[in-house]
Amino acid sequence: MQKNQSIEIGALLLEIGALLMSAGANTNRIRLTMRRIAKSYGYKAEYLITHRAIMLTLQNPNGDLAFNQVKQTYAQVPNFMMVSGISRLSWRIVDENLSVETVWQEIERLKLLPKYPRLIILATVALACAAFCRLGGGNFTEMLIVFLASFSGLFIKQELGKKKVNPYFGVFLASFITTMICGVIGIWYPFQHDNMAFVTSVLYLIPGIPLINSISDIMDGNSLNGIIRALNGVVISFAIASGLLIAILIFNAV
Repeated sequence: MQKNQSIEIGALLLEIGALLMSAGANTNRIRLTMRRIAKSYGYKAEYLITHRAIMLTLQNPNGDLAFNQVKQTYAQVPNFMMVSGISRLSWRIVDENLSVETVWQEIERLKLLPKYPRLIILATVALACAAFCRLGGGNFTEMLIVFLASFSGLFIKQELGKKKVNPYFGVFLASFITTMICGVIGIWYPFQHDNMAFVTSVLYLIPGIPLINSISDIMDGNSLNGIIRALNGVVISFAIASGLLIAILIFNAV
């Protein structure tokens, strides 16, 4: 019975860790959450958390090995609703002594929580890019062009993601297509501030979460994960810049 319980708790902890990593949590949050849950069930947790996998070892109160397993993390899709939900759940486990079965049910409930409608996401992200254009001195015509270009580019990026296109190549194509749309419309409605419209139209691609988490991980002593996340952010930034540059060169040559 004790062995079955340790397997259930170990599997639960690995699932929680993998969900947090995929949802955009930093390494320290994952470590603290897993340790908190393991301690509430009477186990000592030792783990190795990497960008692609989590290795977990559990020891029972007697110090005997109770569980040892590795789990690959899921695709990286930021979901702060999942991060905050698991964080609250971990404290409920401590305060209310929730059973493993109840925790699994809560995890499944969090996975099934409705997301924002796609149209709302596309419209709000495009509106944010248009607002940055305005803050940079752009007029309302340029704001509208940026809105249309960002809306279309994000839609294309999402479609490329559904088709399992390499994420870096998908960012490059989204940057290139967004800038091309912005430039083509600008031929009929000339910009007063060319660079501002081009630059702000691709702001939705900026890898803010990887870059912020990289700094957080490095400051917490999780240097390996921090460096990996920083490199990921640098490659994404390079893909954005490449798509933007090629599109601008095409319009300068025309």
